[in-house]
Order: sequence, then C-alpha cells, then structure tokens
Amino acid sequence: MARLVAIQPKQPSFSALPSSHSDFNGARLISSIQYKRRPCQPKGALRVTASSTKKILIMGGTRFIGVFLSRLLVKQGHQVTLFTRGKAPISQQLPGESDQDYADFSSQLLHLKGDRMDFDFVKSSLSAEGFDVVYDINGREAAEVAPILDALPNLEQYIYCSSAGVYLKTDYLPHFEADAGDPKSRHKGKLETESLLVSRDVNWTSLRPVYIYGPLNYNPVEEWFFHRLKAGRPIPIPNSGLQITQLGHVKDLAKAFVQVLGNEKASKQVFNISGEKYVTFDGLARACAKAGGFPEPEIVHYNPKEFDFGKKKAFPFRDQHFFTSIEKAKALLGWKPEFDLVEGLTDSYNLDFGRGTFRKAADFSTDDLILEKKLVLQS
Repeated sequence: MARLVAIQPKQPSFSALPSSHSDFNGARLISSIQYKRRPCQPKGALRVTASSTKKILIMGGTRFIGVFLSRLLVKQGHQVTLFTRGKAPISQQLPGESDQDYADFSSQLLHLKGDRMDFDFVKSSLSAEGFDVVYDINGREAAEVAPILDALPNLEQYIYCSSAGVYLKTDYLPHFEADAGDPKSRHKGKLETESLLVSRDVNWTSLRPVYIYGPLNYNPVEEWFFHRLKAGRPIPIPNSGLQITQLGHVKDLAKAFVQVLGNEKASKQVFNISGEKYVTFDGLARACAKAGGFPEPEIVHYNPKEFDFGKKKAFPFRDQHFFTSIEKAKALLGWKPEFDLVEGLTDSYNLDFGRGTFRKAADFSTDDLILEKKLVLQS
C-alpha cells in the first residue's frame, strides 16, 4: 500500500530544500489555523478566508502553480497531499517567506510518491487513502485522469488546470469559454480531459490560463526578456510587434483555484483566468524593462519566415493575437486579479530573476542570427 509521508522541514534557506521524511499512519485532519489580519498587505499576499476542512490531493505541485496553491490551502486548514514522482524537493522556502511561515507550511504538507502514468498504482493508492478534492495541475491527457476518477467515486470536486491554448484560432477576439476548441491543438489532451469530466458523474471545474508568469516560472515568459535586458542586448520581436497577448500572475491564478473550491457557482464550469489588460509584444518588452529598472529597450523586428532556427524557439510567444475574456470568472466567482502587468512583472523580477535565480540559462544564438542579418542589410 502507498504511504502518505509527512514532510519535516530542515533548516530553511532560499534554495530548494530536500525534506526529511517520517512514516504517516492513517489520515489526520489539520485544524484550522488562526491568523491575525495585518494592517498592510503587499500585492499577492496569501490572504485566506475560513472554510470547512477538506482532504485535498494535488497532482503535481512542486514547480510553480502548486507551490502557491498549496500554501493557500494549508493556510485555510486543509489537509494537503502532493502526488509526485519524488524527483524534486516537496517544499522549498520562497523568497520573502519567513522561517516560521515556511516551517508551519512544510510541517503540514504530505507527500504521496508515485508515477501518475502507473494507473494501477494510482487506483490502489488513491482509493486506499480517499480524498475529498483533487487539484490536477499537471494532467495533460484524459487517460491520466480516468484512473483518478475511478479510484475516488465519492469525490466532491475535481479541479483541473486546463489552458487557453485549447481554443480554435479565430479573427474574433477575445476568446470566451463557449468558443470552439481546436482538436488539432497541442493542448488537445486538455480539451479531451474536459470532455471526459463532462461525461462522468463528477463535480468538476476547469480553469484556462493564458500565459502564466511570476516567481519560479519554468516557462521562459518574462525570463526571456529579463535575460536580454540584463545583458544589454536588443530584443528581437517577430513581425510588427503589435500582436496582442495576455499574461496572468501565478498568485492570482492560485487564488482563483482556491475560490472555486466548494463553490456551487463553479460546478461544472470553465473559467478563463488571466490578467485584466492585454499587451502588445513591444509593450511587454517595455514593461519588463520598467519592472527590472532597465533602460528603454532597443527592439528589433524581423520576419520569422526569413530564418531557419532549426528546433530552437526564437520567441517565447505564439506569433498571433491571443487573449481571453475573464468576465465570467469576475461575475460568477467574484474573483479579480490583484496584479496589473508592471506590478506583476516587478514582483517576479524582485523575487526571482533579480535575486540571480532563473530556470534556463540565456541562449542568444537565434538572436545573433537575426541581428547578423539586420547588420548585413543595413551595411
């Protein structure tokens, strides 16, 4: 039988911390923790409201979204278990997080080690433990979700992290939740998962973020710009740079995930979750410069069709208009993003890249191809 392991924190530091483990026998409920309201809270502070205690399983949860989501849930007094392969530390102290807050969080976090692609293990371990709610942060295919539903017939809610990438490309924007999906999208597995949830007798909620940014982001969204700004290099942007897109801060997304928990208005509903405003590619480059305290960037436009970049990606965004309406989430859930774009990028820079941490080293090889051709044409 799978074992739930309680995580005991080592001496905290800002680096990723391995946690020592001890056996956990049987389920335990964590009583609600009372917190004094602080007179002033920074943007994105982990404010929570009281709710009934739930036994919650998070599929994934150690990389980005789940890091912030699990903290919110633990602060509400829920018993939170992360299901991971155990290849990464289960908890790490966040920049700006006090030693006491980290110790309180990590001492209550539980771990179920396994591979979600081992469907027999998923069924046996989850049915043995039993959970009230599942947050599926890293599910990509419907086949990965069916065993979870089979193992938990009395599940109260299945909350799924989908993607706005499921929408069929259109000339009519923004995307609304009822818009057609693209069966050929690289996110088609998420679309098929949503269809599976609809077909099963389960209370589900699906959130569709656009581009997510913020501290610990493993997708080179803001980091791509920060690398170039720090190096004092021009920023190559495809075509006109007037393509409109949308970014949402990870802390706002985490709060949306919490807000749908046990919410009748979220039952069997899909919600777009992202930032309040849209931004052009050129505008995003300037916003990143402002967030990091860099000078106005030099922007170089290029035609991607004139280059062969091989398997390398020259720009981190899809070269098109791509944005959604978040009005449904605001109206039904009462949710609203706290961060505007520059504030959110500043938060990301100050708590991550500005401290010298990033997920991927800078690679300017595609930039150099673009800039070399520009110099030849100008000479």
